[in-house]
Amino acid sequence: MSLVRVDCHLHTVASGDAVTTLDQLAERAARECLDVVFITDHNEISAAAAASELGVRVIVGEEIRTPDGDIIGLFLTERVPYVLPVAEVVTRIRSQGGLVYAPHPFDEGRSSLGRVLPGLCAAGAVDIVEVFNAKIETQGPNERAAALATAYALPGGAGSDAHDPAGIGAAYLEMPDFDGPASFLAALADARITGEYRPHAPRYPRRPAASGRALPFGPVTGRSGPPAVPGGRRRRRGTARWPWPA
Repeated sequence: MSLVRVDCHLHTVASGDAVTTLDQLAERAARECLDVVFITDHNEISAAAAASELGVRVIVGEEIRTPDGDIIGLFLTERVPYVLPVAEVVTRIRSQGGLVYAPHPFDEGRSSLGRVLPGLCAAGAVDIVEVFNAKIETQGPNERAAALATAYALPGGAGSDAHDPAGIGAAYLEMPDFDGPASFLAALADARITGEYRPHAPRYPRRPAASGRALPFGPVTGRSGPPAVPGGRRRRRGTARWPWPA
């Protein structure tokens, strides 16, 4: 059985809040030994649709803002407009043969579906729940997502949620190869998740203060856990390897 490494959730410069170019994506994916990436830019599919000959298989996705939180469509052929009701977004994703993927559902610091997700799962409106997001520092939200997926017998996904090259490969699935939405869903039953917390790179450079000292700009992280290392990353805390389903 042929296995592939798949990052279900990452971003390029087309997202507006990310810096990764397609060339950088290709280089980093090769370094991280990724075989497949879902480009899930915010409210945009142009980069994913244009990606070709990158040395890594690219599947078109989109992270779509709704009034109830962000939702991702995978295997898309058309862009889905943002700020539509979540039920309408689900309908538009599925009308083009796509899969509905719930990203970082219990991360309170981002636009997430946690409040409405149980109802969506009960209604059969969700295909995959993201049970490991590499931008979540404390694992409680990921564990809640895994518990919810188990409760509704839904497969789990994993994504780096990378917005910069250094973040690519922080989380991925190792799973049987697939050739479309249906076989991807079937293969998730034998997927194994590998992931580590990897924070966003600082978005803005340091600039000097009047005292001559540098003032930090960009994301602020807590001081718990291992010390920071050059490149904006914390030391590896360990790799989460979750067999799925639980």
